[in-house]
Amino acid sequence: MSFILHGLGVSGGIAIGRALLMSHATLEVAHLTLVPRLVDKEIERFDRAISAVKEELILMKENTEHAPAELNAFIDIHTMFLEDPELAVKPRDIIRERRCNAEWALVQQMEHLVEQFEQFDDTYLRERKFDVVQVVERVVKELLGHPGRATLKNAKKSKEESLIVVAHDLSPADTISFKEHRFAAFITDVGGGTSHTAILARSMAIPAVLGLENARALIRDGERLIVDGLRGVVIVNPDQRVLEEYQLRQEQIELERNKLRQLKSARSETIDGVAVQLFANIELPGDVPMALECGAEGIGLFRTEFLFLDRGDMPDEKEQYEAYKKVVKGMGGRPVTIRTFDLGADKDLYPEASAGDRVKTNPALGRRAIRLSLAEPRMFQTQLRAILRASKYGPIKLLIPMLAHAHEIDQTLAALEQAKSSLRGEKMAFDENIEVGGMIEIPAAALAVGLFLRRLDFLSIGTNDLIQYTLAIDRADEQVAALYDPLHPAVLMLLAHTLASAEKVGIPVSVCGEMAGDEDLTRLLLGMGLRIFSMHPSQILRVKSRVLKSDVSEVGPYVRKMLRLDEPHKLLEALEKLNG
Repeated sequence: MSFILHGLGVSGGIAIGRALLMSHATLEVAHLTLVPRLVDKEIERFDRAISAVKEELILMKENTEHAPAELNAFIDIHTMFLEDPELAVKPRDIIRERRCNAEWALVQQMEHLVEQFEQFDDTYLRERKFDVVQVVERVVKELLGHPGRATLKNAKKSKEESLIVVAHDLSPADTISFKEHRFAAFITDVGGGTSHTAILARSMAIPAVLGLENARALIRDGERLIVDGLRGVVIVNPDQRVLEEYQLRQEQIELERNKLRQLKSARSETIDGVAVQLFANIELPGDVPMALECGAEGIGLFRTEFLFLDRGDMPDEKEQYEAYKKVVKGMGGRPVTIRTFDLGADKDLYPEASAGDRVKTNPALGRRAIRLSLAEPRMFQTQLRAILRASKYGPIKLLIPMLAHAHEIDQTLAALEQAKSSLRGEKMAFDENIEVGGMIEIPAAALAVGLFLRRLDFLSIGTNDLIQYTLAIDRADEQVAALYDPLHPAVLMLLAHTLASAEKVGIPVSVCGEMAGDEDLTRLLLGMGLRIFSMHPSQILRVKSRVLKSDVSEVGPYVRKMLRLDEPHKLLEALEKLNG
């Protein structure tokens, strides 16, 4: 029987192949009550399981020589969770206090942590709940006597057709076992656009559809599947007509990809000779190879939040320094923009300190990003010192998130000078002239951009948050997702005002939000004066193709007329004509 499943397309392209179901352990464990004399033994059993899984992850990391570079970082994150007191210590307390079995105690603590992650405002951090579940699943398997990676049922190399992995969820560590197989796509019941599975699929340049809910239960081993990663569609047992249609589309996509690859070394400039810089956004040091492969001229946004994932403390200076240095050296002299961490009090950086705090009903408006950095000077100094030390190895720019007030910049510059002074005292080398920029992602910052232009070396517009704050829409809330509109007249006015103001005083501005990677908006942004785009590496060549076919002398006047429109349907019509 043929049927269609709809999910979230997180990595484009089309795959046609046979389903390969991945087994997974259930976390619905029994609750057992122990007699007092067995409690200590149960805690020892729990500790042994934690140690065994930790050793397993170490072995996996040693065997990642031929795996995608991202996997090492993912395994590090899972190891970090295993060492976090929230997973390594709290379940021991539950076992002792409730006299329960280790499996049940661990799952109870997991559910508590998942609930906390779901409250996070940042999409990337919120989806780290899947990492918590995957780590706990591994420990539960060990406790139940079924250790090791999730196994692939009937895993054989397919000589005739590609294999499509179907799973409830995929652990990055589990994918180590994939290297001996030719996989065409991933589809899972859970996960979102910034989940590890999505990041991995994009890094491997294969289609992926996530959030299908019941795919693992509905699809059988060996069934023919079509995965459309662009539209978020999975077709099970397609008929011949549909199959032929998608085979033709698959061939067309491959031809287009081959054409785009030829643009890698092409100079990024418009028909009338206007140079446009195309940078990459990265979340992990392991993203650097793909950025280079796609022809990125530098890193326009290195998110440092992955170092801070609910660990209860801050990574020390050495750990941060090594991560930043790896990216800078990997980029081989190309500029790297490092954003200071964008976390908030709601993200439990210090859970024990915030236990008595009132509940934050609107964490997106709370003490986050630069507000938290300035409130935690010791933490901020650690990060600033690590970034400065890494600047010895290549050009680094320092980017400050969520600015709204001039005094935040003044305090940041004072903190930076303090970090420089301490390094000078220790005779440590760094770039004395490191550039400092600010993110424009709050409407107040865009409207009063002159305050920031007088104090900073460059600006970066974070369109994701700028749209969210301008339209009062939680972009992670599916109930209002349809109202999230980058073409809203107010959003376009804020963008145009920021770009025009910066141009007058000769301060460079980039856009690092999703708008920068949408080729349908490339000409619009060019016409508004944008010359620096930063996006996911996989989007660079498509945007470059649009840049090469654009003429700013024609686009500019058209866009200026377009910005006078305030009716949504007229703006859409004008955009279609612009791209026609």
